[in-house]
Amino acid sequence: MVYLTGFHAIEEQIRANADSCVLLVAKAGPRAREIVSVAAEYGVRVLRAGTSDLDRISPDHRGIALQLENDGQSPEFTFDYFLESLDDKKDVLAVILDEITDPHNFGAILRSCDQFNIDIVITRERRNAKNAGIIAKTSAGASAWVPSVCVANLPRAVEQLKEASFWIYGADMKGEPVYRTALRGRVCVIFGGEGAGLSRLLREKCDSLISIPSLGRIDSLNVSVAAGVILYEVIRQREKNTII
Repeated sequence: MVYLTGFHAIEEQIRANADSCVLLVAKAGPRAREIVSVAAEYGVRVLRAGTSDLDRISPDHRGIALQLENDGQSPEFTFDYFLESLDDKKDVLAVILDEITDPHNFGAILRSCDQFNIDIVITRERRNAKNAGIIAKTSAGASAWVPSVCVANLPRAVEQLKEASFWIYGADMKGEPVYRTALRGRVCVIFGGEGAGLSRLLREKCDSLISIPSLGRIDSLNVSVAAGVILYEVIRQREKNTII
């Protein structure tokens, strides 16, 4: 069972996936009462709970928690479904998260993915951040809206994307500056884990590596910050239909 305690995370999950939610309420303040009203509007079951019950779920619950039957993602949305539904779409943006283990980074990346309307986020079933509560809170509820799937084999998923006419770009400090790379059409960007970067197998499957030029004394950006910058550049190029 998955529990969320952040106000934004709870509210957005209710709006996105009301059928899989149960709202647990102990000592609700004004903001929590607003969420109870949203739950009633969306037909979510609301149960009274003791403060000690919520304490066992999370020490920072603030009188309210959302119980999910699953991780909040639709079981109907799968990687195969995504590929089958592409049809003749020209501009599609996919993101692969390769061993992003910090749930704060994971959530921050999902928040950027929501802002830039990413079509799918693909992760492996193991070796990625798993704390749904922290991810939902850090993403400010965006994790409820971003289409996400887990696959058993990321290199195989990359091959399937290539078969569907995607260009694969890996984020790496040694890559070509992102603003000099044409990023229109069907694009997938891979972000590697904290410290280790891209795994060898995925690096070898990239069509090109892209980077954010550094002008500072520290040689790299946090992966969640880098993801936001690179994804913005993809959208900028598509809006302006140009590269620098």
